[in-house]
Amino acid sequence: MDNILDNFIFKEYIVVGVSSGPDSMCLLHLLQKKTDKIVVCHINHNVRKESTTEEKFLQEYCQKYNLIFESMTIKNYQENNFENEARKKRYKFYEECLNKYHSHYLFLAHHGDDLIETVLMKIIRGSNIEGYAGIKKISNVKNYQIVRPLLNYTKEEIIKYDDSHNITYFIDSSNKDLSYTRNRIREKILPLLKEEDKLVNQKFLKYSKTLLEYNEYIQSVAKKETFRIYKDNILDLKEFIKIDKFIQKNILYYILANIYDNKSDIVKEKHITSILKLIDNPKPNLSLNIPKGKRIVKEYNKLYISTNNDKNDSYKIEFNNKLKINGLFFEKVEEEDSDSNSVCRLDSSKVKFPLYFRSRKDGDYIILKTSNFHKKIKEIFIEKKLPKNKRTSYPLLVDSNDNIIWIPNMKKSKFCLKKDENYDIIIKCNEREEKYE
Repeated sequence: MDNILDNFIFKEYIVVGVSSGPDSMCLLHLLQKKTDKIVVCHINHNVRKESTTEEKFLQEYCQKYNLIFESMTIKNYQENNFENEARKKRYKFYEECLNKYHSHYLFLAHHGDDLIETVLMKIIRGSNIEGYAGIKKISNVKNYQIVRPLLNYTKEEIIKYDDSHNITYFIDSSNKDLSYTRNRIREKILPLLKEEDKLVNQKFLKYSKTLLEYNEYIQSVAKKETFRIYKDNILDLKEFIKIDKFIQKNILYYILANIYDNKSDIVKEKHITSILKLIDNPKPNLSLNIPKGKRIVKEYNKLYISTNNDKNDSYKIEFNNKLKINGLFFEKVEEEDSDSNSVCRLDSSKVKFPLYFRSRKDGDYIILKTSNFHKKIKEIFIEKKLPKNKRTSYPLLVDSNDNIIWIPNMKKSKFCLKKDENYDIIIKCNEREEKYE
């Protein structure tokens, strides 16, 4: 075990997560043989009376060996899942320490038994290939690496090392609390596996490495396909459905991993399954809530991710000569050859000024130019396959009597005139602002 850090070059401060347990004290001892640029990072989870004693021990230990000591106490818990909340707060503190000391390396004391427990938990709860692989020896996270040098060793081997080197450590009594899934696996399942094979941790390590190798290849394929069909937060469903189902799943995992900054344990298999069901549903407009206030939105052949607090507020804006609204650009022009729906010609004597662009209201209708027929705006939006989330905010040109004159790029009312008729106003709509600069 003494040579496990021989291939690592220590050039800067490193941050080490130390709980005072046998695993982290073993890791700290090994690191001290290689460098004195160590920041000991300790979290007092504030759930055991012994926590204060352990924190004080570590503080004195760091003073003795001239190591930097950083600690934080979790004062209260707000989530139902204690383990998950504690983990989030722990890693947040690690990152604060990494930034404070300009470090790019976080050393953690996960070992072979932890790997087995994590793999079994992932199998029970469901995950992707990378998740089923459990814990990586080296993980790239944002602008730093997480290094786990003890992953090849069992808890028993680590304690033997501690005892043989007279290393002081504390045993966390909460690890025996069987109300936690990990503890039940540790106390009931892990001993049975070790009875079957004393080197079962090596088998799990090999299993993990194999899955990670497969995952690396699969991710390269999924990444390539993602770049091809996912742009500007929009997934092209026409192309997506042509791809093999397994790669589809990994594309979704890849997209969501980026949305959630590669934080683990947020996206689960059930979320991917639900998204695939939504995509397969023949209905053109659907949405699905996913963790952290995000929402998957399907609109015809597009899929994108929004936030649950996205709003399309109502508005009414007076139009003079130029206006930019909801990605569309409007301008009065002197001449225009086109007679398409992107152009509106008016006789100023037939409409009441000022003119406004406003959002849609319930019951809105337009009197069509071609047939003098009253048609609901909502029906036109559906026929034109306008995404559902844009239907409320799409701009409508109205006069001061609130007559709907024009649905830009879609329909003209009886007030709109052709280029061979008498008019004195031309308003043009375009999706490219530079044409008006």
